Amino acid sequence: MANQQNQEQDINQLLKVRREKLKDLQEQGKDPFLITKYNVTHHSKEIISQFEELEGKTVSIAGRMMAKRVMGKASFCHIQDLQGKMQSYVARDSVGEEPYADFKKLDVGDIIGIKGEVFRTKTGEISVHASEITLLSKSLQILPEKFHGLTNTDIRYRQRYVDLIMNEEVKDTFVKRSKVLSSIRRYLDSQGFMEVETPMLVSNAGGAAARPFETHFNALDEDLKLRISLELYLKRLIVGGMERVYEIGRVFRNEGLDTRHNPEFTLMELYQAFTDYHGMMDLTENLYRYVAKEVTGSEVLTYGEHTMDLSVPFERITMVDAVKKYSGVDFSEIHTLEEARAAAKEHHVEFEERHQKGDILNLFFEEFVEEHLIQPTFVMDHPVEISPLTKKKPGNPEYVERFEFFMNGWEMANAYSELNDPIDQRERFEAQEKLLAAGDEEANHTDEDFLNALMIGMPPTGGIGFGIDRMVMMMTNSPAIRDVLLFPTMKTLGGKDQ
Repeated sequence: MANQQNQEQDINQLLKVRREKLKDLQEQGKDPFLITKYNVTHHSKEIISQFEELEGKTVSIAGRMMAKRVMGKASFCHIQDLQGKMQSYVARDSVGEEPYADFKKLDVGDIIGIKGEVFRTKTGEISVHASEITLLSKSLQILPEKFHGLTNTDIRYRQRYVDLIMNEEVKDTFVKRSKVLSSIRRYLDSQGFMEVETPMLVSNAGGAAARPFETHFNALDEDLKLRISLELYLKRLIVGGMERVYEIGRVFRNEGLDTRHNPEFTLMELYQAFTDYHGMMDLTENLYRYVAKEVTGSEVLTYGEHTMDLSVPFERITMVDAVKKYSGVDFSEIHTLEEARAAAKEHHVEFEERHQKGDILNLFFEEFVEEHLIQPTFVMDHPVEISPLTKKKPGNPEYVERFEFFMNGWEMANAYSELNDPIDQRERFEAQEKLLAAGDEEANHTDEDFLNALMIGMPPTGGIGFGIDRMVMMMTNSPAIRDVLLFPTMKTLGGKDQ
């Protein structure tokens, strides 16, 4: 306890010194916060990669000073910019006596601009020989010395700005996240898809089995919800004649937090007229290969202890066959709810009174199959009970034309041959309303305007939803969804998100 108190006193003293340095600068007319811009000509990696062209030439770089070694009349410092770190050699005879004295008073964490010639030191390190140094922002807080070594990841998530400064691999993850998004857009744009935007605040949050967040709109004195999916508005656009549309956006689900779930996350949904779920499988294979190659340079991904090969055709298996393969139970031979319940009891699969035969098949799938689906796999033909927006299979109305895409034992995407029969769709909504009345908070409400759109007429359509955050986790080998969200949802501390 005494040691901790001493550390706090030392830190408070150091913070006081930084404030005093700022006050001195301001009194001398050198207030860094009055500087509005700095002409950056190059970044660190550019200088290193273009050294042969830039050697002996003058450049201007800017970034946060991460280290400083003062050695009499000459010193070294390292500044960190968007691309990495760059060493600078700072000599009194090159910058001048007063600027050199000012430089020696700078603190680690200060943001500075350095102008000077590019050269290579005697030890072979590419550096900038400073002729001018400009303090651009004074850091009044102390950077942690061993931030990466902290076991308290909670602080890293709450103070992501510090995490990005101290951990290069964290910044690399979010650079790759941006590349995932841009490569998805490039691929879909090249296939004739159009990016659109649809409402986040909705009166009826449908399109998925999830509990919505609710809010109140004062101006209209109406209760609204945050969307849980993008589906129903995008399908309206297909009705309107926009044959290929997609949206990448935030959706919100009032659910728990764990390594793969955050209450707000990024979803990408696309809809294509005149195709079906087989067309969506082909698109998914091609899209995943394209994104993996663009972001990681390879079609083979490593996540934890698993290696997944995207270069070979993805496996395609029905849910019934997958359950039979991994549990030994053949649901094609189970014809009644009583038989399904008996099989569940025999295999210790817990179910609820409201669950129908198809629900129990899905419970078997979750219990026995998911963990085995490491290589890219399409699980097809789900029971109608768990697919209220999907076309039934011709000749087998207990099942629908749907697939879920799995990798690493995770569901990565969900796709349908979209239901475009408004009469059938109304019956499905009515079944959902009964579930809602029975206490299922994730069931859908009837959406009358969407039904009206279907009455106008929607062409045969394939649709799919991708969880972008899980995709980024896979592409960056990140263990938790919080590692790929810049600002994940956190419990507030003392009334403030600290």
